[in-house]
Amino acid sequence: MAITTMPDKASLLRFENISVAFDADAPVLNDVSFDVRRGETRIILGAAGSGKTVLLKTAMGLIRPTSGRVFLFDEDVTDKSEHDLFGIRARVGMLFQESALFDSMTVAQNVAYPLLNQKTIVMDREKMEPAVRNSLRFVELEHTMEKHPSELSGGMRRRVAIARAVVTEPPLLLYDSPTAGLDPITAHTIMALIVKERDANNTTALVVTHRYQDGNLVANFRYNPNSGHLDPVGQEGTNTIFMVMKEGRLVFEGSQDELEACTDAYVVKFVKKPQLEAA
Repeated sequence: MAITTMPDKASLLRFENISVAFDADAPVLNDVSFDVRRGETRIILGAAGSGKTVLLKTAMGLIRPTSGRVFLFDEDVTDKSEHDLFGIRARVGMLFQESALFDSMTVAQNVAYPLLNQKTIVMDREKMEPAVRNSLRFVELEHTMEKHPSELSGGMRRRVAIARAVVTEPPLLLYDSPTAGLDPITAHTIMALIVKERDANNTTALVVTHRYQDGNLVANFRYNPNSGHLDPVGQEGTNTIFMVMKEGRLVFEGSQDELEACTDAYVVKFVKKPQLEAA
């Protein structure tokens, strides 16, 4: 499988004055602009209905903007046809809400789905099973290959969905509410995997979440390949940027320190200051 190299700090996803409206309703996204650079992790916070999921779907071309321009890997994809989007989408992995696995397929078949159905991905058949196995090993679920999603817990299904999202080794990953509906321990496991993916494979990510502690983990821990655990980074920090959405508008964009110093009443609602814990 060919891996496309990109210069450091290249733009992977850019919104220029994006608005999305359905019929005569008020805009779901309203004049949103931002630029995601290689190596960044973006934590997207906001109330229900603030436009977070629509933002991710617009980035993938699953929803067309009413106005503005969307760029993926510095290429304008706003008006591209479904056919022309195939190759670009193959470079983006997405974890959908509630995992969105195919119940009739085994875990291995679910993870292999992008390899078989993204037309621009060229991989010999004999290499697919090792790729699927490696992806499931990454999320510590290699033993579930022949099981069906109904046989797994909610947290395990979410981990399978992460394996499916990363199996093509995409440089950009979009995570839509990866910890929604999970207990705190399982949610921590999922976020630890997202950090592991970031640090082991140098990926860039957007993470939609309602949990400030998810962003805190991403911003303050790195994966240690020697121990297999997460270590606090201290003053060094990570390249993590927080975004807050309100009624379709981007009302905050900045570092964790800037977020915690913000006095806007709406933004403050999403900020909790948990103590760093051993991971």
